[in-house]
Amino acid sequence: MMLATAALVLTTALVLRSGVHALILRGLRAPRLGHERSPADLGLAARPIRLCGANEKSLFAWFVPAPGVARAPAVVVMHGWGANASLMLPVVAPLHAAGIAVLLIDARCHGDSDDEPFTSLPRFAEDIEAGLDWLRHQPGVDGSRLVLIGHSVGAGAALLCATRRSDVRAVVSLSAFAHPGEVMRRFLATARIPYTVLGWYVLRHVQHVIGARFDDFAPLTSVARARCPVLLVHGIEDETVPFNDALRLQAAGLPGKVQCLAMPGGHDPTDALDAHMPELLGFLRSTFVLAASGPMCPGGAPAGIQPTENP
Repeated sequence: MMLATAALVLTTALVLRSGVHALILRGLRAPRLGHERSPADLGLAARPIRLCGANEKSLFAWFVPAPGVARAPAVVVMHGWGANASLMLPVVAPLHAAGIAVLLIDARCHGDSDDEPFTSLPRFAEDIEAGLDWLRHQPGVDGSRLVLIGHSVGAGAALLCATRRSDVRAVVSLSAFAHPGEVMRRFLATARIPYTVLGWYVLRHVQHVIGARFDDFAPLTSVARARCPVLLVHGIEDETVPFNDALRLQAAGLPGKVQCLAMPGGHDPTDALDAHMPELLGFLRSTFVLAASGPMCPGGAPAGIQPTENP
């Protein structure tokens, strides 16, 4: 009788634990938004493609070839959490006009890409790598001039990807957070979930599901290990990820490798980038992704970009 009772209690506990885990993943699942527009709406000739991603998942993407360039540099653009490739379209036209090919990807569980039980910053990085692998086999792309542009989680994934790949020439990070654990703590506080009672368990389980500690793939860790130049673009009025995160990332990077571009606005800087494209393109020229011409500061740094030292 005692054995039967113990078995019942254990079974009930396991069922409850499994249910709690399912609720955690469901509560953290990103909303899936449809594409509201396409590159054609901007007058750009784009080719919709399917990429073979990790776990044999299919990823939707748009490829916008460079105009009239035989071997052009190329950019992989990755959106943020709960977004999709169409929301990153504002960055495409200026890059295209500068002679850069652009690949916009829907991460798994987003847009028109395949679903998964969960996704994460490391999985966003895997999806970016699928894009890089595809670009390297395109005849109109110069595989020695590949750049990553990511927003928020996509920015963190781009930084992580840059620690794994030697073919990434530069990273442009839009509104990257410093540490995912801090983001999760802010989320828990907004949801009024006390950290000392439940929050610590949620964070522990999330790391278990991902298969890595937050510290292992935090942008603070990645930016210190990235060997390519990094441009941190961040809105000074960002209420989702404080601007101070950009300064912390800049301070954590290798000396001379990480620059910061402060912009007006909040967490989504894509619409405001138009006015700051000279600085972004200047950064790419300074990395030799683009021909060395255009507005540059006297010291050789792109115009308008803060020096590497802490402001």
